[in-house]
Amino acid sequence: MTETPEFPDRRILSRDELLERFGRPRDHVLVFTNGVFDLLHRGHVDYLWRARALGDALVVGVNTDASVRRLKGPGRPLTPQQDRCYLLAGLGCVDAVTLFDEDTPADLIRTLVPDVLVKGGDYRPDEVVGRDSVEGAGGRLVLLPLVEGRSTTAILQKIRATE
Repeated sequence: MTETPEFPDRRILSRDELLERFGRPRDHVLVFTNGVFDLLHRGHVDYLWRARALGDALVVGVNTDASVRRLKGPGRPLTPQQDRCYLLAGLGCVDAVTLFDEDTPADLIRTLVPDVLVKGGDYRPDEVVGRDSVEGAGGRLVLLPLVEGRSTTAILQKIRATE
């Protein structure tokens, strides 16, 4: 008999719940990544599965709607924060999702101190927020290659071209 899957909204955690479940000390390798994840697409899913393969649990930090508007402008996000979290939490590779309202996840990373910090290959190591906190605690940064031609920007450009 197979185990009943956890309903996605049970994987959306507050910062306190996140620390209670995934804080230190821990007996597993915790992987963390973050992003907007507006218009979830194949590139996101591929990236998240690869990130999860680097440890025992994957936590995803998601920018709040207010944070996204500050970073990307008034027309974004297209998908509300709770929906973005729900979609991510519904993926089998994601163990927990949490929101952060700051422009970067620096405070969240300093609080959680994951063992592995993951970002896309479009970043240089010196550009990755939280790298110092993770490496200073003995963890590591991993930059994963992106799936070529799969991005929210490409999807938006295609939509706009058909208007």
